[in-house]
Amino acid sequence: MNNHLQQLIDLSIVDKDIDAFEPQIEEVNYNYEAALAKTKSIESDIENLSSEIKEEEVKKSKNELHLAELSQKLEENSRKSGDVKTEREMKSLQLEEEIAKEQVTFANEEVARLEKIIELKKEQIEVAEVTLVELSASLETVKADVDEKLKTINKNRQEVFIKKEKLLGEMNQKGLAFYQKIRRWAKNSTVVPVEEQACMGCHMVIGDKVYADVIKGEEITTCPHCGRILYTKPNEE
Repeated sequence: MNNHLQQLIDLSIVDKDIDAFEPQIEEVNYNYEAALAKTKSIESDIENLSSEIKEEEVKKSKNELHLAELSQKLEENSRKSGDVKTEREMKSLQLEEEIAKEQVTFANEEVARLEKIIELKKEQIEVAEVTLVELSASLETVKADVDEKLKTINKNRQEVFIKKEKLLGEMNQKGLAFYQKIRRWAKNSTVVPVEEQACMGCHMVIGDKVYADVIKGEEITTCPHCGRILYTKPNEE
């Protein structure tokens, strides 16, 4: 096989290996990023619950203030009842008292309802905080595991980069430029084998003459259909 063609085949294999590192890194980072996102989600939930509790406490305070005002009003009405002189004044006073008592009942019910809501949200915060502590602890373990795996991946990637640099230094620059031109669009299918007389890049059958040239491997031969660089595996020759 032509030495330049073999170099292009070797380069295509190295480039595939380099590109394969990115999915590996993404996969390794996924677990940590998922755990981190869950942690941030719980922190956000706690913040939202705390904000909601403050809002409910403001509502509760307003109702308690209203209860104090109603209590004062009932006391005043009680004092006024001793000074009532006419039946009309008595009825008016009784009506005010009935309305005030209804408002007291409603306010008390509202305070009780708000207290239950506040208590429930506080319980939710407690549960979330326990989960957050557990997640934070596991996050450190996940991070340590991710760092170790990334260290191994980066080491392997560096070895492949060194291999590529060595290969590039030995290659014919004209052939390299030709390879890079095709790789811009063909990516990791720049150099492909021929199987059963078909280009494994576009899967089109190539003619007998082109196939014979590929088998000889004396020159760099491209697919007449798609332009990829072709070669034959040993068992195809």
